[in-house]
Amino acid sequence: MRIISKRYYVLPARFMPRASAMKPLSIVIGAVNWDTTLFVKRFPQSGEEIIVKRIARVPGGKAGNTAVAAARLLGPGQAAIFGALGKDPIGTEQVKIFEAEGVVTSGLKFCDDAESGQTYIAVDDEAANIIYKHSGANNRITPNDLDEPVRRGLIGETTIVAIMDPPFETAVKLAETAKRLGKAVAWDPGVNSELGLEKVEGLVKNVDYLFANEHEVANLTGLKNPEAAAERLTSANKRMRSVIKLGGKGCVMYSEGKKDALPNLDLTKAGLKVVNTVGCGDAFLGAFIAALSEGLSDHDALKWGNCAGGLKATKFETRGSPDRRTLVKYLSLA
Repeated sequence: MRIISKRYYVLPARFMPRASAMKPLSIVIGAVNWDTTLFVKRFPQSGEEIIVKRIARVPGGKAGNTAVAAARLLGPGQAAIFGALGKDPIGTEQVKIFEAEGVVTSGLKFCDDAESGQTYIAVDDEAANIIYKHSGANNRITPNDLDEPVRRGLIGETTIVAIMDPPFETAVKLAETAKRLGKAVAWDPGVNSELGLEKVEGLVKNVDYLFANEHEVANLTGLKNPEAAAERLTSANKRMRSVIKLGGKGCVMYSEGKKDALPNLDLTKAGLKVVNTVGCGDAFLGAFIAALSEGLSDHDALKWGNCAGGLKATKFETRGSPDRRTLVKYLSLA
């Protein structure tokens, strides 16, 4: 084990990559943040002061978390990150951490006029959370940046591209570029789900796998029933598989009238306890794209995602996704 910095955590050893691996199998684009998480007994009311039981300062951001989750399963050099950081101490630290995790960082952009993204999170004893985000440099990754030779080369070499929360016009261009080059495209709309399906249909037509929780899919389609929402999404792209994350109820994937549902990971059987659900969806997506990039079936990818998301909830850190040995150990519960 090795300490990265005085304020950071200890990195565990990672599962070794496949001997034949040469090029990144997956690319993730979107936010890279520094997370400050406050653990409290309960959330305060307006004007009330609450004691903080514990503080964690760790790397985060949806894309950063997802890229690390994939790298922990695929091995060093098999997951790349696209995004933007400030030319500041946080940006420098983020690069060191990505490299220690085996994530390819040549797709990162560094900005003079914006500080690195930061997130402030409160987590209560029930593992519920409240999140405040300062996007900073995350908003500076542009469509033109995708034409830069190194990034263009990485897109051409990869198997699957996962689009998280870059600026929307950048997401649209990356989806178009990836599909034109014959790559699989996964999209987690996040806050962009509030745009509604009509405004994002241009992107959706190039998506193979859409990931959303119940609230996001309702915002996207205007329908609260997940099955009805999936049908609406299919009407926008018949070949797209819609993966809906149901929290404590598990997950379900809809594809051309078919339904593949998995229950929530039974952590009690493993003697594990939920302590922080922040980052579970990122661990889910990272494991899902890792499985697909290795040629596994959609069903097996769903099992990997479901298991990784559940295991992450048992870790305090935002990037608490499992390594490969741990995932394999608990897959029987997924």
